[in-house]
Amino acid sequence: MQLAKVVTRAAEGRTVRTVHLRIGALRQVVPETLSYAWDFVSRDTGLGHAKLEIDWVPAVVECAHGHREQVGPLDGLLCPTCGKPGRVISGEEFTIVDIDVDAHK
Repeated sequence: MQLAKVVTRAAEGRTVRTVHLRIGALRQVVPETLSYAWDFVSRDTGLGHAKLEIDWVPAVVECAHGHREQVGPLDGLLCPTCGKPGRVISGEEFTIVDIDVDAHK
C-alpha cells in the first residue's frame, strides 16, 4: 500500500500515532476495506499501532448555471437541479492531511 510507504518516509523514523486523511466520495473507498488493508500492511512496516482518522468529503458538482449540488457516487456528474453536466468541486480527494508522530526518534 503506497499510503504506508509515504507515511513511513514522512515520519523519518519517529513512531506514528495517527494518520489523518481526507477522502472524497468519488474515490469509492470502502471504509472497512481501507481499515483492513491498513491493519494488514502497517503491521509489517513499523506503523502497527498507528490509527487512521478519515474525514469523508461529499461529492459536489457545479453546472454551467451555477448550481452547486451534492451528488451520490452513483448519481453521475449531472446537476440534480437542472440535469446539465457539472464539474466536480469536491469528492475526488485522497490526501494525507496530517501525521501525528512522537517528538523523539
